Amino acid sequence: MDIKNFTLPQLEELSQKIRNRILEVVSTNGGHLSSTLGATEIIVAMHKVFNAAQDPFIFDVSHQSYAHKLLSDRWEEFSTLRQFNGLSGYTKPSESPMDYFVAGHSSTSISLGVGAAKAIALNNEQSSRIPVVVIGDGAMSAGMAYEALNELGDRKYPMVIILNDNEMSISKPIGAISRMLSSAMASPFYQRFKRKTEQFVDNFGEGAHYLAKRFEESFKLITPGIMFEEMGIEYIGPIDGHDLKSLIDTFEIAKGMGKPVLVHVQTIKGKGYEIAEGKHEKWHGVSPFDLKSGTANAKSSAKSATQIYADALMSQALKNDKIVGVTAAMPSGTGMSELMEKFPERFWDVAIAEQHAVTSMGALAKEGFKPFCTIYSTFLQRGFDQVIHDVCLMDLPVVFALDRAGIVGEDGETHQGAFDISFLRLIPNMTLCAPRDEKSFHQIVAYAAGYDHPCSIRYPRGAFLEADLPESVPFETGKSHLLISNNSDILFIGYGNGVGRAAQTIEMMESKPSLLDLRFVKPLDEEMLELMAHRHKRWYVFSDSARLGGVASALLEWLSEAKISDVQVISFEYDDKFIKHGNTKLVEEFLGLLPEQLAQKVSEEV
Repeated sequence: MDIKNFTLPQLEELSQKIRNRILEVVSTNGGHLSSTLGATEIIVAMHKVFNAAQDPFIFDVSHQSYAHKLLSDRWEEFSTLRQFNGLSGYTKPSESPMDYFVAGHSSTSISLGVGAAKAIALNNEQSSRIPVVVIGDGAMSAGMAYEALNELGDRKYPMVIILNDNEMSISKPIGAISRMLSSAMASPFYQRFKRKTEQFVDNFGEGAHYLAKRFEESFKLITPGIMFEEMGIEYIGPIDGHDLKSLIDTFEIAKGMGKPVLVHVQTIKGKGYEIAEGKHEKWHGVSPFDLKSGTANAKSSAKSATQIYADALMSQALKNDKIVGVTAAMPSGTGMSELMEKFPERFWDVAIAEQHAVTSMGALAKEGFKPFCTIYSTFLQRGFDQVIHDVCLMDLPVVFALDRAGIVGEDGETHQGAFDISFLRLIPNMTLCAPRDEKSFHQIVAYAAGYDHPCSIRYPRGAFLEADLPESVPFETGKSHLLISNNSDILFIGYGNGVGRAAQTIEMMESKPSLLDLRFVKPLDEEMLELMAHRHKRWYVFSDSARLGGVASALLEWLSEAKISDVQVISFEYDDKFIKHGNTKLVEEFLGLLPEQLAQKVSEEV
């Protein structure tokens, strides 16, 4: 949609239409809501001032980019948002050339902008292209953003960074004086005056530079931009993020400055939908809801694995004051909110800082505490070096509780919890285990609380797959649990939520194989596996994880080392591809992983 010639009233009307379209679709499909509503005018102004077909539009996390999707020829298609084979909830270049980069994890935007600016400079395109970065204030809690700002301030590449401050967590404006100064700093007069002053003092040596610098510093001390200016980034703001005229005027100024500029924009989360306006965490990402009342549509009554984990950890924390815990900006998503409220001195949210979270827990473990590092499977990827260097190298007893292991549904490729087994299994001193239901989860948390080495526990988004199986027994290191023993050539081996999938598959088969709950993929239960190898010659592996380096790989390695050559291992893990977004059941059907599909595969092979 070309809005270059739109008048201000037309742009304001368009902004309201965009909000209505977002509300219409998100209330039906679910998705991110409050942040993307708040960013509407910012994105409209970006499309008005910059050239979305040429300038790299880079959205941090990109959950706030819905207005951008609507302005880049996806208005009708927007009804498929987050649905299987529909639009992604994040920017995705395969959808539109106006989506510069895939983004689903936080704090990458300024680094991408620096890289794009370098390419633009090398290609001599600085007269026609400029990177435009939108970053939320929450993403500024990650060190990667400051690493990028540090280089940008030194290199001085032209770039516009729009800091969407929707929680006032970066700074608070100081009344009328701050508003006056911000308006002055955003004006053409101030920018011309600053350039002329710099040229003037250049002729009068170090003394004049010192006096000018001191004057400028005292002038800006009562504004929130001094940190960015000290890093070498021009600062403008804060400005009203819902005032289209101010946004357009400011972006025009920033665009023409020929240097890195940070525009500090203050917005209201949920703007335009009164029920969601303000600092309401529950409106950040939502399931389908009734638009009039704001009431969520009916959800499954089954207890989520996240809630089971929170209950189990609370039980252990009440008994043992050495148990501590951390999460990285996901207190409610990981179930840590209740523990942080109950034990504010023992459980912490360190913001979007997975590396810091892991390393800080290493030090707590060294001091005799028992840390539970609770992070989504996909986000632990960001702390991989710290798991090796700051925990496992010293064999420190940190527990990694990995939520959202397996398919996560509508969030898609950037969030699938597919790789944790593969990248953790290769680390010395690391133990990997997984529960299959509520009771086993309580047992595994109790086990981990007393374990003296690093260990990882993975569990799914939502509820465990239900199955009618023998009751779980307490965990012992490297010991599996034989749940069904039959006189069959076939053995189903389940790991974590894969146990429920295997059991549901058995229910749909005429012949009934044996079923082993592996429990530990490292170390393996070699005694049990040797017994199973004598009884069963076809092993089928059920685990919600990547096949490469996964559970079947571990079993094949052991069979090779044990010189057992007459057992065939068939894996029902994920192929070597990134998994698309969509309703979890539809995604699993596409992958051929529904129990009825697996039962048919096994029957056909037999």
